[in-house]
Amino acid sequence: QVQLVESGGGLVQAGDSLRLSCSVDAPTSSPYTMAWFRQAPGKEREFVAAIARIVLSTFYADFAKGRFTISKDNAKNAVYLLMNDLKPDDAAVYYCAARRGGNSPDANDYDYWGRGTQVTVSS
Repeated sequence: QVQLVESGGGLVQAGDSLRLSCSVDAPTSSPYTMAWFRQAPGKEREFVAAIARIVLSTFYADFAKGRFTISKDNAKNAVYLLMNDLKPDDAAVYYCAARRGGNSPDANDYDYWGRGTQVTVSS
């Protein structure tokens, strides 16, 4: 069983940065891919970024490239999402997710989810 807990959300101004954290409680031997998704009101949940467990390869949605950075600290069992130059369109609930196997941008492929952390960006 995997438990994920997000933190770090909040209210920021456009252009600010924010780092989200995801605390991961999982069997260390499991090869999980970790990802961040987001969901704004009235919109579908969308892929933001993912990082593979072993190789640490990273993958980003087009809107995240150049502004967002996903990283992980296996010693701390944590995954992070650093978001720079935030825009009002980035406002959403951000979710941490995990799946066995490789990267996927499809939320249906993920087995475990956190409860999310709210990010609000004022213009």
